[in-house]
Amino acid sequence: MAADVLQVSHIDCPPFMDQRPGTSGLRKKVTRFAEPHYLAMFVQAIFDGVGDLKGSTIALGGDGRYFNREASAIILRMAAAHGIAKVVVGKGGILSTPAVSNIIRQRQLKGGIVLSASHNPGGPDGDFGIKYNVANGGPAPESVTEAIFALSQRLSGYDILDAQAGTIDLDKIGTQRLGALTVEVIDPVADYAALMEKLFDFARMRSWIKQNGVLFDAMHAVTGPYAEEIFIKRLGAPAGSIMNFVPKPDFGNHHPDPNPAHAEALMAAMWASDAPALGAASDGDGDRNMIVGPKLAVTPSDSLAVLAANAKLIPGYAKGISGVARSMPTSRAADVVAAELGIESFETPTGWKFFGNLLDAGRVTLCGEESYGTGSDHVREKDGLWAVLFWLDLLAATGETVPAILDAHWRRFGRHYYSRHDYEAVDSAKANDIMNGLRQRLQDLKGRGGIELADDFRYQDPIDNSISEKQGVRLVFGNGGRLVLRLSGTGTEGATLRLYIERFEPRTGNLQLDAQVALADLIAQAEDIIGIKRLSGRAQPDVVT
Repeated sequence: MAADVLQVSHIDCPPFMDQRPGTSGLRKKVTRFAEPHYLAMFVQAIFDGVGDLKGSTIALGGDGRYFNREASAIILRMAAAHGIAKVVVGKGGILSTPAVSNIIRQRQLKGGIVLSASHNPGGPDGDFGIKYNVANGGPAPESVTEAIFALSQRLSGYDILDAQAGTIDLDKIGTQRLGALTVEVIDPVADYAALMEKLFDFARMRSWIKQNGVLFDAMHAVTGPYAEEIFIKRLGAPAGSIMNFVPKPDFGNHHPDPNPAHAEALMAAMWASDAPALGAASDGDGDRNMIVGPKLAVTPSDSLAVLAANAKLIPGYAKGISGVARSMPTSRAADVVAAELGIESFETPTGWKFFGNLLDAGRVTLCGEESYGTGSDHVREKDGLWAVLFWLDLLAATGETVPAILDAHWRRFGRHYYSRHDYEAVDSAKANDIMNGLRQRLQDLKGRGGIELADDFRYQDPIDNSISEKQGVRLVFGNGGRLVLRLSGTGTEGATLRLYIERFEPRTGNLQLDAQVALADLIAQAEDIIGIKRLSGRAQPDVVT
């Protein structure tokens, strides 16, 4: 042990003042993370901020984006310097975000470090990210991330094992040593695939695939190996059923965000005359999903509601669900389902960490966010492949098509027409002026144009009573319509303003309109009230979903 202690160096370094975590950890450009000491100082803040990790076991994995391997090597040397007993890491330094959560939970680890910027672009000029997940497998709560940030502002250096102590071969499955640290390199897919087989009827899905086509776009991101194992090897889908399945550090120079704007090849295939029965995509780190039927893209809000309404058809949820939770900007479609099923529904701020307490307390089984995130109590992260398999099993159980399932759902519960308009890379000062200007007018807006509620969403966690302020401005109309405006917490350049537009159509109304047509009046009203285009100088949103 003495030799191990002597191999530890303390590196003096002033703090970096820009290390406040956002919605999902710290995200910056790769060039920023690659600066000397930048990553190491934040890792030091993590190790100090989460409590005593000496003698514990943690997980480590990332989405394989540029700088993933270099970051993994630094973190392993720092883990050795901090007396961590063991790190479980995915082969090649790769683990999907839901797979990290599953490993933490299955192995009862102290926590884990996830290296990902999720759906953000990769490559040497792209983005990188890091976050810590706690012992329940979920993202660290705000109390922990605030402690990490506070430490990052006053650190004077970090501890790391000297480079001459050796390196870990991340491509070699098995146990290796780094100083006193044990490093176990594991198959990143096996444990996750086994969990999916417990939740879904693989025999039923295998039979369905033989009669129907499926097309999954891994977007050259982390889910490629998972899709190959599950869809091809375990479900018997033809090799052509998965596309862009080789992970690349730059995601093939594409934007790994599963929405119609960025999954162009998938959307073209699903609008073709010979479209398969189910299309789907996942993002950079595997926690998001998009569901597509022939000539029909399912909104994430509708997807959550459909899964909640049909959960009993799926083996892992056959006993029913205890409740459903959604982020505040997500449409209220799931609330209507919960009311009819007689179960609880919850509205939380954006960020998967806010679902953790509800899941741990057994108050909810399913949860979702409008930004293509859906999940359940099987892990404590949103889970892209899980959502795709849920839809696949639902199609197999009902024998219906995606359009037929949606149509039946709307005729039973009504339709929440819904859209999100993103204004990306807006000057940060200008974006904050737009938000703050709207906040200052909230009292005056009540009663204007049918607005019954105008507030800045404040959330009190029903489990631990913690408070989260300023989580997005809500304008709620008497006819069931909503406008929501918030600043995204996942960007790395400028600010992203997100405008959410929602209108409810009763089940006896017109349920087959294009969303942008159905929402046209509200979109115009949003510009009149908020004035994003007028105040930002933008002619139109960068992305409409």
